[in-house]
Amino acid sequence: MPGRESADRKQVTQGRWAYTLLTPTLILLAVVIIYPVVNAIIMSFQKDAGLNPATGFFEEGGPAGFDNYAHWLFQQCNGAPCPPGTLGAQFWNSFGTTFFFTVVTVAFETVLGFWMAVIMARSFRGRSAVRAAVLVPWAIPTAVTAKLWFFIFAFDGIANKLFGTQILWTGSEWPAKWAIIIADVWKTTPFMALLILAGLQLIPDEVYEAAKVDGASSWQRFTQITLPLVKPALMVAVLFRVLDALRMFDLPYIMTQGGNNTSTLSILVVDQIRQGFNAAAALSTITFLVIFIVAFIFVRFLGANAVGAATSSGRK
Repeated sequence: MPGRESADRKQVTQGRWAYTLLTPTLILLAVVIIYPVVNAIIMSFQKDAGLNPATGFFEEGGPAGFDNYAHWLFQQCNGAPCPPGTLGAQFWNSFGTTFFFTVVTVAFETVLGFWMAVIMARSFRGRSAVRAAVLVPWAIPTAVTAKLWFFIFAFDGIANKLFGTQILWTGSEWPAKWAIIIADVWKTTPFMALLILAGLQLIPDEVYEAAKVDGASSWQRFTQITLPLVKPALMVAVLFRVLDALRMFDLPYIMTQGGNNTSTLSILVVDQIRQGFNAAAALSTITFLVIFIVAFIFVRFLGANAVGAATSSGRK
């Protein structure tokens, strides 16, 4: 059939033209993203140059196999357990601290962001001014935010004077952790609110009006309409925040320098770079794999379910 052959030929031509247009972008992504990742993986299997304790001589690096990974995962230093206080002995503490910050901050930011988004989605006088004011903390650079909250939580700072306490907020473990959590929640909740608000604005008003006519209560409208329809936007917001929190560096580093068991994996990578690039590359690879696994779980088990539910409802 001539018409069918012409359509197939046109489709092939369009496909080739699409690949031609995409090629420069793919090359750029390969140079900017793929090459550094591959190079870091190669470096992670090399030894760092240093002093050989057996011979007393400074030696060049060479093939290390999986020694750099064992150094972090099994906290092994030269075949023996890493002494307390060394970077190798801090891996699992930093790993746990990173996930603690991630779970707690994202939970608070999701609840508060949802609440703020619901308020900003309503029609009231001065709504534009409220939306602009809410975004101010997110617009402030993270380093500035960290320094601001460092002064607030100083021993003679606003926090202790306001509550009449004498807490060493950045000088002891749990107060320092909660100080970092409060600072992160204050800064990043507007980001969550903005993404959730975008999802709320996609819900037609007619749906709520029909539910009111059917006698649905406010709670029923929230649980049966708002939550299911805003779930895709909510999952995207949570995913972005989880991936960002897993790479947290600025706030804990500026507020506590990673002390008092507030060191994250990113801080540990930076500290290791000062001692050896190859071991730091191994730790960076481990961190990359952790973030990739978390992202895969979100996309595979949360995002796919949301898309599948939307497709099923559309077919009905």
